[in-house]
Amino acid sequence: MDLEFKGNTVTTIGTPLSVGDKFPDFTALDKDGNKVALDSLLDKPLLISVVPDINTRVCSIQTKHFNTEVGGHSEINFVTISKNTVEEQSHWCAAEGVENMKMLSDVDQDFGKKSNLLIPDLGILARSVWVVDTNKQILYSEILKVQTNEPNYDKVLDQVDQMN
Repeated sequence: MDLEFKGNTVTTIGTPLSVGDKFPDFTALDKDGNKVALDSLLDKPLLISVVPDINTRVCSIQTKHFNTEVGGHSEINFVTISKNTVEEQSHWCAAEGVENMKMLSDVDQDFGKKSNLLIPDLGILARSVWVVDTNKQILYSEILKVQTNEPNYDKVLDQVDQMN
């Protein structure tokens, strides 16, 4: 899929998933460096916020925005996934006071490859937001055509609210 990143065209490794598809099994690393599998996140529906680099302005804004929503939505799990290392994510969370959002590192590219969100030329993931039910079915997805734009927070949170 072709996307725009800082005025340049970049391409994901394949066609990303769509609403109605099953989200593929993947593993990523939690803040302690432990592998976390998709199944372990699906005790309730899951919002996956994907950011290219947590240390950039838009990624920071996106992650902080969803972090403020976590407490008001106990019926859903929230995670942010990026290719940043566990250490980079931990430093960012400490500096920004982000405590509610579960951060996952895709340094091994398992998530990026299985979801087709990896942009190999830049070594980052495509900015996107996903809502997945407990059966792995994708209920909502937004892949930002212009990667420096923020997602439509109202639309994704409306989807979350409909799950109550």
